[in-house]
Amino acid sequence: MSKFSISIILLVLVLGVGVVYLGSKTKRPTGDLAAGMSVNASDHVKSSSTASTVLIEYSDFQCPACGSFYPILKELAARHETEMLFVYRHFPLTQIHKHAKPAAQAAEAAALQGKFWEMHNLIFDNQSAWSSLPAARETFIGYAKDLGLDLAKFQADMDSEAVSAKVDGDFRGGVDAGINSTPSFFLNGKRIQNPRSLDEFEKLISTAKNANQ
Repeated sequence: MSKFSISIILLVLVLGVGVVYLGSKTKRPTGDLAAGMSVNASDHVKSSSTASTVLIEYSDFQCPACGSFYPILKELAARHETEMLFVYRHFPLTQIHKHAKPAAQAAEAAALQGKFWEMHNLIFDNQSAWSSLPAARETFIGYAKDLGLDLAKFQADMDSEAVSAKVDGDFRGGVDAGINSTPSFFLNGKRIQNPRSLDEFEKLISTAKNANQ
C-alpha cells in the first residue's frame, strides 16, 4: 500500500471518529433527542437566531479532528447564515490535551469583550503552532493583543472562577448527553455520526430542514 493511500485512510479515520474521551464510559442517551440539547443563554451562537435548524458542536481546541472540521463548519456557517443556528460548546479532553482547557478559557475571556468567534478562529487557524508548545498561555495573550482586547482584563478573566465554571459546565453537559469524543455534533437535538465531508454535512442539513417543513 502506498504512503498516499495510508494518509487518506488516516484522514478518513480522524474525520469520522474524532478523538475519544478516555476518561468517560458514559453511554449515549437511549432516545433520539439528547437531554440538554436546547440552546441556552450562555451558548456561543452564530448565524440565524430564528432558524428552525440548529447544529451544536462539542469541541476541543487542541483536538486534531476538531481542527480538521473547523474549515468545514466555517463554510457551512457561511452558506447557511440566514437559515441555521450554529452553537459551539467546550469539551476539553484534558487527559490528553494539556492546552485544551486554557484555550477554552482564552476563548471565554475574549467572549467577555465581545470577541468569542474571533478568538475561536485564531485558536483553530493556528492550532498546529501552539499545540506542541510547553505552555500556550502567552500565545493566547498574543492573540488577545492582536484582537485589540484589554489585556489586563483578558488575563484576569482567563484565570477567573466564572470562566473556568463555564468551560466545566459545557463539559459536564456533554458528559450528561453521552459525549465521549470530539468533535461531536447534534443536529436539531439528535446525535449524528460525524460526516466525512462537506457534502455529507450538506445532505444531513438538507434532510433536517425538510423534516422541519
